Amino acid sequence: MPSPLHDAPFLRAARGEQPSHTPVWFMRQAGRSLPEYRRLREGITMLESCMRPDLVVEITLQPVRRYGVDAAIFFSDIVLPLKAVGVDLDIKPGVGPVVAEPVRTLADVAAIPDLTPEHVDFVTESVRTLVGELGATPLIGFAGAPFTVASYLVEGGPSKDHARTKAMMLGAPEVWAALMDKIAGISAAYLEVQIAAGASAVQLFDSWAGALSPSDYAASVMPWSARVLQAVAAHDVPRIHFGVGTGELLGLMGEAGADVVGVDWRVPLADGIARVGGRAVQGNLDPTLVFTPTEVMLARAAEVLRAGEQASGHVFNLGHGVLPDTDPDQLARLTDFVHETSAR
Repeated sequence: MPSPLHDAPFLRAARGEQPSHTPVWFMRQAGRSLPEYRRLREGITMLESCMRPDLVVEITLQPVRRYGVDAAIFFSDIVLPLKAVGVDLDIKPGVGPVVAEPVRTLADVAAIPDLTPEHVDFVTESVRTLVGELGATPLIGFAGAPFTVASYLVEGGPSKDHARTKAMMLGAPEVWAALMDKIAGISAAYLEVQIAAGASAVQLFDSWAGALSPSDYAASVMPWSARVLQAVAAHDVPRIHFGVGTGELLGLMGEAGADVVGVDWRVPLADGIARVGGRAVQGNLDPTLVFTPTEVMLARAAEVLRAGEQASGHVFNLGHGVLPDTDPDQLARLTDFVHETSAR
């Protein structure tokens, strides 16, 4: 018997079926630009807020209430599973994740525990509560892809050039393989927890994969991303694969096992559609366009919608996350425009 969510426009588009309208949601819609989010987070660290089900539920629901988007994205952070298994890290405001003892050796990798559902029981509680609250709106679970998570662990924090990461990948392949094995297992287990609790789709974020050449990605990254995506394939939930600056990698990212490939704003959506091998696409309005006059933003959104008509399925989104200074009213106008313009 089909789930009550089966015909949700987001899930239909992700499966390559015809939805009643082009669905829309926004990466980083939960938090950042919303005043109600900022009020709720006052005095509470990012990691603490990710580990409190009451806050996770409320923050995840806020943009659904405000915008009427077609999917909710679980409020968390890609390094949360590492924190949950005991890695000494923190998310510093204005900086990002910072790891106290970066990974350098096989012994460092071996010291990282595997993730079990007991490590993230607060995630199970949060997802179950959210699914009950969301009703007919699907919940997207997510995890960090092995390369991006590995980069934080190796660099010790955010990096512009990923020099230490690439040095390990190419110069110490045995350590790299062990680290990627470890992270792939953790990411897959984290997605499994979210799906078991009721998430209707999942997204694998490879934020830093655009730093790689296609040959390095294919040899040293893609096998582990494919392992994560394959691990959840039997659950029959759509799998979205997204990276930033990954125009030259889109075909490979699709081959890794994605049902939907995210296309950032640097690549015309029509070109992205041609590169992903018949898969559905997600994207790809430039996030800065919300700062332009409304008519400019909507004209560009119309171009994205027209391009998306050529895809087997199209989920409208920004080409990356909502910027912190975004006017929420602009996102509300954008959501309404996408719904009204694409209604079939």
